Amino acid sequence: MIGFIGGTGPEGRGLALRFCMAGEQVLIGSRDPDRARQAASDVQAETDNGTVSGTSNDEAAQRSDTIFIAVPYTAQRPTLTDLKNSLDGKIVVSVVAPLAFSKGVASALPVADGSAALETKALLPGSTVAAAFQTISAHDLLEANKPLDSDVIVCSDDNAARELVMDLAGKIAGVRAVDGGGLANAGYVESLTPLLLNLNRRYKARSAIRITGI
Repeated sequence: MIGFIGGTGPEGRGLALRFCMAGEQVLIGSRDPDRARQAASDVQAETDNGTVSGTSNDEAAQRSDTIFIAVPYTAQRPTLTDLKNSLDGKIVVSVVAPLAFSKGVASALPVADGSAALETKALLPGSTVAAAFQTISAHDLLEANKPLDSDVIVCSDDNAARELVMDLAGKIAGVRAVDGGGLANAGYVESLTPLLLNLNRRYKARSAIRITGI
């Protein structure tokens, strides 16, 4: 079971949709279970593959084997602090990119621990943390009929967790998983997000990344 904490936002719903399209069982969590159930209904209406349901963040954390953290960075610390016990022993995947906006221009927020992923690791010492999917547009993910064409860089200090998340990423049509090494590299990937957003604004496009030469 793949769970999403903060799964009613665009990134969470988009990833939930793509995993559901790949035939996975998905559980969308939210602070408001009714919103989660509505989001799950909307996702299920887009595909006949997989299954998706909605519930509270805590139940999603308890019932899922692999949990994606898709909350805004400003909500990350209180959310993970509340869910620490439920996430103990689980594989937790951060898709969070700390962002700020000024007059429509995106910039990366400084994080004391070095990145949102490293902060997640510090907040969840009993979990195995990975980072991935920060550079795929939520809008693209939500358009079920739009083919994806992107690499996903996966970082983790745990080799087995990194391979598992890479395998999951590879199940999404149009996505190639790239081994990004240890979690310390996640900050470099997170900082690509504001660059891509600013490129999208400048070129009125939806950019993604491809790593060449490998």
